[in-house]
Amino acid sequence: MINMYEVSETNKMIEHENLDVRTITLGISLLDCIDSNLEELNRKIYDKITTVAARLVSTGSDIEKEFGIPIVNKRISITPIALVGGAACKSPEDFVTIARTLDRAAKEVGVNFIGGYSALVSKAMTKSDENLIRSIPQALAETERICSSVNVGSTKTGINMDAVRLCGEIVKATAEATKDNDSLGCAKLVIFCNAPDDNPFMAGAFLGVTEADAVINVGVSGPGVVKKALEKVRGKGFEELCETIKKTAFKVTRVGQLVAGEASKRLGVPFGIVDLSLAPTPAVGDSVAEILEEIGLERVGAPGTTAALALLNDQVKKGGVMASSYVGGLSGAFIPVSEDQGMIDAVIAGSLTLEKLEAMTCVCSVGLDMIAIPGKTSASTISGIIADEMAIGMVNQKTTAVRLIPVIGKDVGETAEFGGLLGYAPIMPVNEFGCEAFVGRKGRIPAPIHSFKN
Repeated sequence: MINMYEVSETNKMIEHENLDVRTITLGISLLDCIDSNLEELNRKIYDKITTVAARLVSTGSDIEKEFGIPIVNKRISITPIALVGGAACKSPEDFVTIARTLDRAAKEVGVNFIGGYSALVSKAMTKSDENLIRSIPQALAETERICSSVNVGSTKTGINMDAVRLCGEIVKATAEATKDNDSLGCAKLVIFCNAPDDNPFMAGAFLGVTEADAVINVGVSGPGVVKKALEKVRGKGFEELCETIKKTAFKVTRVGQLVAGEASKRLGVPFGIVDLSLAPTPAVGDSVAEILEEIGLERVGAPGTTAALALLNDQVKKGGVMASSYVGGLSGAFIPVSEDQGMIDAVIAGSLTLEKLEAMTCVCSVGLDMIAIPGKTSASTISGIIADEMAIGMVNQKTTAVRLIPVIGKDVGETAEFGGLLGYAPIMPVNEFGCEAFVGRKGRIPAPIHSFKN
């Protein structure tokens, strides 16, 4: 039973500590839309999305009002479009027509993002995969709500270096295509290793082929709540610190479980998972960096940062997993630079570098996220950074991702403005020594020996 104290405590978290349900994401399978006729394919896609998601936004708003729980975003994830469009799309331009259709459907049902303009190429690329990847710069430049992702590696298959090399070029081309908006298109493009099938968070969300025809996934977030809780155990030992994080994560996740159950029941769609991630925003007091500093760091990036983040990530999962029967997605602590005011302040202060962020990705729930770099950075250097991050994911059997934004026309010392939840970011320096000969090798980095566990 929930007692009145717990109700009051949750209300306080919502009103004063930025507790929210970050997203209700409706996953929609488009496999039954496949058609060899491009015009017919686009019609089927539009009709299915606008039918299945017709009540998503209104249902989310109703739950928000009835329970007093802020639900920040209502979103859609779909089957990777490289799979759906393979029979009809013979060129990158053909895939762009699907991007426009998805954008139109997203606007019609009122969601802010639709994820799944994606390709899964961890071992090799089909012609359809390659055409979709090559279409990404134009697709993101010509749409508002499309999010794109490419999975280029996994613990089981290794790293597809041909795809890594191509993705470096695509990130740079996307930056050029959207340079009038501080290369904003790159903020909607994620390169993955070990991408999960049920991730509700953008920009990396897509609906895996093992999922149902439709499914509700919910992402919760509460960095401010965890920070406030930790203020009460300053100077205490690690046992009390860990217990506090676990108990708080449990309470936050229960809110997500409640919303997920209600959304599932009202929409008549199966409940999938709760992603119990700590996803920051640029709002004051909603920062993962501030949690790490509350744990005892003078500034994020100082010695001890990786250990503190490892502790936080693990305790969030341990607490949250008790609050829901189905936990999934990414689940843990996000460390995006532009979306976290504490991370931004640390970069400006000089305590947080790209290399330190890479070390932190060994123990966080995702990877190098929302990092602005000089627009002059070469495609091969971007590919090298992607390869490094994919290697961390592959060897450590975890999801890692890269969302780099080479801001065309800007350099270190300047700032890129993205707006809204995407925030702003100082341009971070990148190692200027080259890796062209490395990323230019063809083929695949083999899977690590511990991958053979059939």
